[in-house]
Amino acid sequence: MTISMIDSAAKMRAMLDCPPERWQEAARRLWEPMSGMYFFNPGELDLAAVHRQNFGFGPEAPRQQVVDALRRLEKADAWHRIEAALAQGAADLAAANPSLRIPDVTALLVLGDPTNRHFMDEIKGLSAFGGISGYIAITLWPTDEVLNRLEAIALHELHHNVRYSPGGIMWNPQTVTVGEHVIAEGLADLFAAHSYGDRGYTHFVADETRTSDEVLQRVVHGLEVTGMQDFAAWVLGDATARLFGSTPVGLPTGAGYAAGTRIAQTYLDTTGRTAAECVSTPAEEILDVTLPQLGLERHGN
Repeated sequence: MTISMIDSAAKMRAMLDCPPERWQEAARRLWEPMSGMYFFNPGELDLAAVHRQNFGFGPEAPRQQVVDALRRLEKADAWHRIEAALAQGAADLAAANPSLRIPDVTALLVLGDPTNRHFMDEIKGLSAFGGISGYIAITLWPTDEVLNRLEAIALHELHHNVRYSPGGIMWNPQTVTVGEHVIAEGLADLFAAHSYGDRGYTHFVADETRTSDEVLQRVVHGLEVTGMQDFAAWVLGDATARLFGSTPVGLPTGAGYAAGTRIAQTYLDTTGRTAAECVSTPAEEILDVTLPQLGLERHGN
């Protein structure tokens, strides 16, 4: 496996130093190495728009605040830490699954928009994506909490990346279920927690959400929902659903992560397996084993 960590510090500094009329061009250069992640997109994709859609900072963001955040990332050795975590995580996954192909990965670290209240307050400075084989994008704001979790964030996304690579689970946007997404988030958090303890768990999920039986039962009610257009509400919660124009379903932020972790942990406890070993275990298998143990029943759409 080869890890290509993009030198995004230099490219973000170029974005900060360029005149406003050239900002979008600079943003496109930042994201250009990730263009292959959007192979499925019909027509030409504007990578500057991708940057904004991923909560990346814009030309209107307070310049000095972003400069200071960039310096903080550099002082924290963020790029090297993420690269080292990905390398160790890949080795752990390969050891647990000798026949599984671990893809080469291109990874991008980007500063988010400090003026976006949803990004800063609701999801606490983190938006990351690793669901397309070979690419991991991490948008963050370097709070103490986020910096403390850098390696765990990388491992979480790597688990997704390997799960949805050839030889793993096929993600069809039209037919994939909430259950698959929820289980994937749970396994990814548990994979990170195996190496980093409590730092492995996604930090924008409140403790009361993690332990709530009501939240668990509500998420289970939506496990059979298909099609990605409704996933925001069931996995990320009502606040994110409203942001993206989908219908809230009565769940707090990160509810799917909380439910997925509880369900996946029950499966691991029952089978004696690890989250690394289960990187390509179908969600249906995990749900069939665990829901009866948790006293929960599946529901139709």
